[in-house]
Amino acid sequence: MKRYLPLCFLVCCACSIDMASPSLAQHPMQPTRSPKLLVVNQGDATLSIVDPTEAKQIAVVEEGEPEMVGHEVATSADGRLAYVPLYGDAGIGSPGTDGHLLLVIDIAGHKVVSRVDFGHGVRPHCAVFDRSHNLLYVTTELDQTVTVIDPAKLRIVGTIPTSQEQSHMLAISHDGRFGYTANVKPGTVSVLDLTTRRLVKTIPIAPRTQRISISNDDAMVFTSDQTVPRLAVIDTSTNKRCRWVTLPSIGYGSASTIDGHSLLVTLPNVGELAVIDLGKLRVVRTIKIGPRPQEVLVRPDGALAFVSCFGGHQVAVVDLATWEVVGMIDVGQRADGMAWADNHH
Repeated sequence: MKRYLPLCFLVCCACSIDMASPSLAQHPMQPTRSPKLLVVNQGDATLSIVDPTEAKQIAVVEEGEPEMVGHEVATSADGRLAYVPLYGDAGIGSPGTDGHLLLVIDIAGHKVVSRVDFGHGVRPHCAVFDRSHNLLYVTTELDQTVTVIDPAKLRIVGTIPTSQEQSHMLAISHDGRFGYTANVKPGTVSVLDLTTRRLVKTIPIAPRTQRISISNDDAMVFTSDQTVPRLAVIDTSTNKRCRWVTLPSIGYGSASTIDGHSLLVTLPNVGELAVIDLGKLRVVRTIKIGPRPQEVLVRPDGALAFVSCFGGHQVAVVDLATWEVVGMIDVGQRADGMAWADNHH
């Protein structure tokens, strides 16, 4: 199967990054590019815009909507816009404000330029941009759906039923044909046909599951059991759970490396990042990251990974050649979802 760069990668400490570090100096970005790393900060209700070449925050955008906080972010294909769903002010399944807006942010202008209103409280959470079909998908928990948005017109053009509560996170195949939602409290994964906009199958996983990602060849989908330290591996050819991978601690966010050899999984309870060999499907090392690592994003050239730390205000930078943390980037409080803005990949 043809390989594509991941569309969305599905998830910090105490010192600032030193750009004189030899490890970082070995992995500079191309000078003709001006990519940005975007980080959603739940504690501040802000979006940090980070210059990854200088490894520093260069701007902060206030979400500006009382009692509604964003958790995740996606970017447009041309790298100009960011999309931040405003979930609300509560945890999953807890009482509180139900968000109903998606913010559209001009990355270069550092400001909110538009909004999409879902019309009622839906707790919109995870946004994923499908470059194959130029569509934006957003999980809309309270409706038990994934909402489809035309980003050119900023108009809702459809919904896809998940038929499960708390469809929190979404991963899509790289050809844009299938979607997979992690349904937290039901402990299931919904398989969605994005072309026909229908539910294909519901896969039971565990009493409670969290986060979801897909391998670079679209052969496997991964989600973490929240009751036992193990990772479920779903075979996308059969839409069945085919393996468990034992983890050192409860897992959370995950992302595959660009070469497809490894899966990176955050372990919030112990402040570590687990590295799984995807050939052997076992953990081969762990890396100390910082307080409550949340989400993982792999740089498109595959040299570095960024790990947000929900227990602090930083993003860890991991050298994927040496498996070492080579610096920390200061962002806002309770750093969470991340995205890469660059029109060159």
